[in-house]
Amino acid sequence: MSGVVDGSGAQPGPSDDRAGLADLVESMLRTVPDFPEPGVQFRDIMPLLADGDAFARVVTALAGHPHGPVDLVAGMEARGFLLAAPVAVALGAGVVPVRKAGKLPGLVASQSYALEYGSASVEIQPSTVPAGARVLVIDDVLATGGTAAATVELLESCGATVVGLSFLVELGALDGRALLPGRDVDVLLTLP
Repeated sequence: MSGVVDGSGAQPGPSDDRAGLADLVESMLRTVPDFPEPGVQFRDIMPLLADGDAFARVVTALAGHPHGPVDLVAGMEARGFLLAAPVAVALGAGVVPVRKAGKLPGLVASQSYALEYGSASVEIQPSTVPAGARVLVIDDVLATGGTAAATVELLESCGATVVGLSFLVELGALDGRALLPGRDVDVLLTLP
């Protein structure tokens, strides 16, 4: 944003850019009530992804958070894939899909986690995560934190170092950060 000034003559800093990006993200989110089940307020990011400029700004912001060197970007199924791949390219890193159970061929590593009614599992192919790899985890929404915490455990069980987690949106009322204590969590927009 070189050359852009506000009324005071000062150039906007990174926090100004982040605030503007948060406003943009919020304006492009679509809330779908009662999807995929009654009582759930689904946050649809597809309008944002369909806007080339907005998508590029999000990718730049997610790639620009200082996590240090990153070897791999892990994207959580399914919308996390759409964010992780371009962030990985921007960082010069590889990408690792974190899939729901039963979606990957060959040898997989698995981590289960609790849901409100039951449990679920996430999987990766451990051969794609070398020991010592520095991994950035990305997803679209941080809600209860169960999937994110399971992903961190899974990657670390394969010998990786999780350097941070980045999310497009955080649903603050669900307190997902409570399952990620001591982790570097970057969020572009926090909703109540």
